[in-house]
Parts: sequence; structure tokens; C-alpha cells
Amino acid sequence: MGTRAPAAYTGGMSTVRAPAPAHPLPATLALGPVALVVTDLDRSVAWYQRALGLRVHRHDPAEATLGDGEREVVILREDPVARRAGRHAGLYHYALLFPSREELARAALRVASDRTPVQGASDHGTHEAIYLPDPDGNGIELAADRPREQWPAPAEIYARGPAPLDLDDLLATVAGEPPADRVGPGLRVGHVHLHVGDIDRGIAFYSGVLGFEVQANLGTAAFVSAGGYHHHVAFNVWRGEGVPPAPEHTVGLDHWTVELPSAGEVETLRERVTAAGNATAGVDGGFAVRDPWRIALHVVAAGMDT
Repeated sequence: MGTRAPAAYTGGMSTVRAPAPAHPLPATLALGPVALVVTDLDRSVAWYQRALGLRVHRHDPAEATLGDGEREVVILREDPVARRAGRHAGLYHYALLFPSREELARAALRVASDRTPVQGASDHGTHEAIYLPDPDGNGIELAADRPREQWPAPAEIYARGPAPLDLDDLLATVAGEPPADRVGPGLRVGHVHLHVGDIDRGIAFYSGVLGFEVQANLGTAAFVSAGGYHHHVAFNVWRGEGVPPAPEHTVGLDHWTVELPSAGEVETLRERVTAAGNATAGVDGGFAVRDPWRIALHVVAAGMDT
């Protein structure tokens, strides 16, 4: 398994701070499941079970949900005629966040045992990460956070870029253990990272409208979060300035999910989103909205994943 960071993550660029949002999202915000378009549902379900150790919660003819047995983290939706992603907006990767380094090490062993190709492995200071694609090329980051008191300052993180992952040190945390075929409890979606067409428009929507705080703006990528987290959302222009929305029948992100603590906070955000000129639609427990590149976000009350 390689330890080189993905090329797009190399640092050296200065950060540009942005004003705090007028209505910041609650620090207790969490991310719910990501919904992905895949071309062969049975193939993808088998891969997510075998290579990542996810547990199947539900498997219907055209849709399946997977997670840790307690909480859904991935929804797979089949579109047999979907094409691979191209030069347009959409998913760069989503992060499956493990509750400990030990669980990340067990995930690394599952990936190695399955001989799944790995695209990179990095130590970001805030978290350790392994990058790989699913069978349709959807990008995945397997991650585990360090304790927050150990995190470097955002300017330090992005000025130097990530370091290679010390894989030997990570695997030493589970040395002598028998292989674990399935994930343990506590798996969550940690963040999503998107391809967009313009960083300033992304900040205007994700921070100015939704209320995420900008942690770093590198010019070609920005990282935003709630409650001082390193990032809940990142977006970049690495596919080119001005790229269009994804066309219909494209592999990638169907939607991702933000969970707010209460239905009242969901409704307050919906009113703010609508007042800013964005159309919304109802979903179970909340509403759906699309960013300037038609990337769909569901905002729901905690416990009402969609």
C-alpha cells in the first residue's frame, strides 16, 4: 500500500481567511449518509462489504443502504446506463470516519487483503487518511481523527500540506489481532469533498447562505466546517474553473446529508436558504437544496437520515 499523498493535496499555498458567517451552523452538526449513483448495485454492495467491511442494512432491487449495523453511512442507487464522471462538478471523495486509529488500521488491513488499489495515504495533522476508489470510481477517504487538542492551526496545516502516512505505526495498533471482516460500531461520514466551478461562489453558498465557517481558502480549494472542525465540506476547482454541473446519468454523488440537532433549526435554515433565492424541496425530516452546480444536499433533523 502506497503512502504518497494525492498530488492535489500538496501544500505550499497561503491561506486566505473569510469573514465569519452571519448565522453559523451549530457546533453539534453532524453529517448523515452519502447517496451514490453506481452502475451495478450487486457488484457495489459486494465490494463495500468485502473491501470496506460495511454491513448491509437494506438491499432492494435498485437501492441498498450500508453502515456499521447501527447507523447508515452509504446509500447506493443503481443506474445501469450511468457514465463515469468527467470534467464537471460533482464528487471528489467522501470520508468514512472511523472512531479510532485501531479501526482505521483494521480497515487498512481489509483493503490490503482485498487487493483494492489505493490512490494515496496521508497524515494531515488533524487526521490520518487512506484514499481509494469504489468499483465505479467514486472517491473514498478512510479516515480517523486525532484528538482535537493535538490539531495544528489551520494555517499550519495548509501551508505545509500533508505528510505521508506512517502505515507501520498505524498497523502496530492492531498487531497480533485476527483479521476483522466487518467494521465495528461508531463509523460515520466525516466530510465530503466536491468539484465545483468557482471557489468564491462556493464560499458564498456554503458559508454565506448555509452558515459553515471557512477554515481555509487556498484559492483553488476551500475547507469549511461547523464548530471549529477541520472540515465538513471541501470544494475545489481542480477540474477547471467554470466546470458545469454533472449531466444526467452520471456516476457519482446523488446527495449528501447534514443533520441538525432539532426540527426547529432545520426549519430556520430552510427559511434562510429560501430567502437567499434557493429553491427547496421536502424530504423526510427536512428539506433538499442544490448548490450552484446542482449538487444536492439534504438537511434533516438528527435521527432522520435520508
